[in-house]
Amino acid sequence: MSVIRTCAACRQKNRVPVQHLSDTGRCGACKAPLPPLAEPLAADAELFDDVVQNAAVPVLVDFWAAWCGPCRAAAPEVARTAAEMAGQALVLKVDTEVNPELSARFQIRSIPTFMVFSGGRAVVQQPGLVDHRQMEQWLRSARPVG
Repeated sequence: MSVIRTCAACRQKNRVPVQHLSDTGRCGACKAPLPPLAEPLAADAELFDDVVQNAAVPVLVDFWAAWCGPCRAAAPEVARTAAEMAGQALVLKVDTEVNPELSARFQIRSIPTFMVFSGGRAVVQQPGLVDHRQMEQWLRSARPVG
């Protein structure tokens, strides 16, 4: 599976395979650099599974819903984490109202709930509001050694 990323230089849409979302690539049209993904990516079950299984870096997942006040409060922290950890981690947002099967699979009982995956395995699952420093610490500790 791939994600469409728009080149900042020429506005060309580029298909980026999920395993390269944390890499710096090049625009297919103008050859300008396409930096690593630096914002949260909304994920359905198919994209979620592909990213979690194939990402070369740890993945933070924010399980949230639009009606949830604490989820809205966490959104800027999630976005800041995505920006600050670009190239070192990926950030997915899973809307629990749109993707109830993912919530059920991971037994999400309250939102927001944050999970970190490394090498396809869950290594952190934490309900409740946390700040970007905590999210970044989870991601740094989940990086493969070597």
